[in-house]
Amino acid sequence: MLLLHSLLAFASYFFLGVAMVLAFLFIYTRITPHHEWQLIKDNQPAAAIGFVGALLGYVIPLASAAVNSVSIVDYLIWGAVALVVQLLMFGLVKLYLPRIGEKIAANHLAAGIFLGGVSLAAGILNAACMTW
Repeated sequence: MLLLHSLLAFASYFFLGVAMVLAFLFIYTRITPHHEWQLIKDNQPAAAIGFVGALLGYVIPLASAAVNSVSIVDYLIWGAVALVVQLLMFGLVKLYLPRIGEKIAANHLAAGIFLGGVSLAAGILNAACMTW
């Protein structure tokens, strides 16, 4: 019985996590001015680096929320917080580099590395700051 309960808890958190990641990817790709999926398919490293940084910057706090949350609702709330933080970080990068989308689309590696690094740093800080 305990094993079944543990498997159900795992499945609940895991599949909700996958759903939140998919929702993040959907929203993130809608707010960025460049088309990550197509640029990655076209073998543009700048787009891949920036996008993977944002993905990891979201997944790291999501993992922290899964470990520390006290309920599914708590997990969903912290997942939403992580999403907002990543979107805000993209907005701040865009303020600093207004043409970030153009630079990434033109495969300027420095722009992709900067965006990915800022996203990852924000995610790590976000995860560390999630206190209950």
